[in-house]
Amino acid sequence: MTNDILIYGFGNMTSAMVEGWIASGIDPQQITIFNPRPKPVPEGANFTDTRPDRAFDAVVLGFKPHMLGDIAPQMQSCVGPQTSVLSVLAGADCATLARAFPDAGCVVRFMPNLAVALNKSPNALASAQINDEQRALVTDLAERLGTAEWIADEAMFNLATALGGSGPGFVYRFIDALASAASELGLPPEQAQRIAVQMVDGAGALAAASEFTPDQLANRVASPGGMTREGLNVLDEGHALRTLLTQTLAQTAQKGSDLAEQARKDG
Repeated sequence: MTNDILIYGFGNMTSAMVEGWIASGIDPQQITIFNPRPKPVPEGANFTDTRPDRAFDAVVLGFKPHMLGDIAPQMQSCVGPQTSVLSVLAGADCATLARAFPDAGCVVRFMPNLAVALNKSPNALASAQINDEQRALVTDLAERLGTAEWIADEAMFNLATALGGSGPGFVYRFIDALASAASELGLPPEQAQRIAVQMVDGAGALAAASEFTPDQLANRVASPGGMTREGLNVLDEGHALRTLLTQTLAQTAQKGSDLAEQARKDG
């Protein structure tokens, strides 16, 4: 396990990651948080608004992707041969990161979602060059926040990000649509929202714990000629839901490709 973590830029995602790591048992004193403007941090964690001038075991990049070209030259002293650079910058590929941090032990694309705060995020990981020791360290950090999903083909990383990183936004839209639909049909809005949220929470927990696939679970819930089957028939007609989500993921992944192209130019 790493003993010394620098969070470089403290926004919503890196804040959630710190929460998750501390909840997993990492000593807050092992975490240094740099941000140009003062921000509240978890008790015990080290905060500084002065750029650190020493190398760390792991450095998490938590600023905006378009800032990589300007910020990377300023933080070279934080990165040494023993440092694993973990990037949550959407679109910045391994080649761009390697050029930005030539002295790093390894650079890793690390794409979580905000469920890291609850240690329930699928964390997409990719690295063009990483040894077994470095991979074990990064895997441990990822598994403390949920699961570690190494993407063998980096060309698929934007798609994995669309699914695991952007996916919660799509699920929230689905929950809201379910609740809004029930409200339009007569349920009080607040009650409809409570039922929808609790239903998705339970369904997700069951899917995670079940030996059956989600498709199998859907069919087990739906009795022939029953209410659930009637609703599934609407969603399944013409593969409407699958087609919509395929388009959603494709468009999201394409945005990642566009951001990668911009990052290469900026870097």
